[in-house]
Order: sequence, then structure tokens, then C-alpha cells
Amino acid sequence: MSQIAKLFDGTSSPDIETITGDVGGAVGPNAAFNLNLLTGDGLTSTGVVGANTITITLDGYAVGTGQTIGAVTADLITIPLGATPTTYTIEAHIAGFEATTPAGCGYFISGVAKTTGAAASLIGVPDEIVCEDAVLGAGDVDLVPVGNTIVVRALGVAGLTVNWKAKTDSIGV
Repeated sequence: MSQIAKLFDGTSSPDIETITGDVGGAVGPNAAFNLNLLTGDGLTSTGVVGANTITITLDGYAVGTGQTIGAVTADLITIPLGATPTTYTIEAHIAGFEATTPAGCGYFISGVAKTTGAAASLIGVPDEIVCEDAVLGAGDVDLVPVGNTIVVRALGVAGLTVNWKAKTDSIGV
């Protein structure tokens, strides 16, 4: 469990004296009263001075939502592939829910994409596991190259409103 120790110096607000992470000992500030937050592989920390916040994100991880009303598409997540030629593996988990029936569906997609640095394409056909209530059988979800991105795109069902949520995990080399 992470901890923060505060030293009250008699001013209007206490100062942080140490921060203790999940492992290791308590860490105090340097001579300039700074604590540097370093992340490991697959993590990025972003500090916003004006908001006094640090956000830690998991690299290659994205979450998105959308809604389809009828047999239309909704782009749930767009994964930018960057300006350097790279190959990516992408895993997507997608859930859909239609409230009036009620009915649900779930999709698990594993695919490989690449970019030339300017244009995306899929390598082979992504593997897909599909679990759907019968009323949502006409729905679908795909990985679609669009420009230099891969889009997680949901297809709705005629006459129904489906709410979607998706998450992806991707790595590139």
C-alpha cells in the first residue's frame, strides 16, 4: 500500500515529507524539494503543473464507448499507429447491451496490424470469439484500418439501440 507522510512546519498547509510505494522504503525530496516519479515498462506518468496532478497510464491501453441506433456503425476506439513503420498486436474486448429486450453480446478479437508510417493494414484475418443473444445476432464488431489508424467498429441491429463499451491492449515493434 502506498503512503504519504506529511511534516507540518507551522505554515498554513502541511508539506509532504516522504512518499512510500508498494515496495521499497520511504522516499524524501531532493535538495530542491522535488520527488521524481519514474514508471516502469509499459507505463507513462504525465504531470500537469497547473492542476497539481500526475496521471499514470498504461501504454497501449484504450477504452471507448458508443451507441448504435439501428443497423449503423459506431467507432468505439481509434488506435493511432504512428509515423514509424511498425507491427502491432491488438487485443480487443467489446461488450454490447440492448435494454428493451434485454439482450447482450460480447466479442474478443485478436489481430495483427502494421503501418508503413503513413498507412495502416491488417496482417491476415483477426481471430474473433463471438457470444450473442439471438436478437443481436446481426450485430458485429471488427478491427478496421482507416488511414494510419486501426478502428474498433461496432455494427448495430435494425430496430434496436445497442450501447457499446470496448477496451484494447496493443504493443508494437
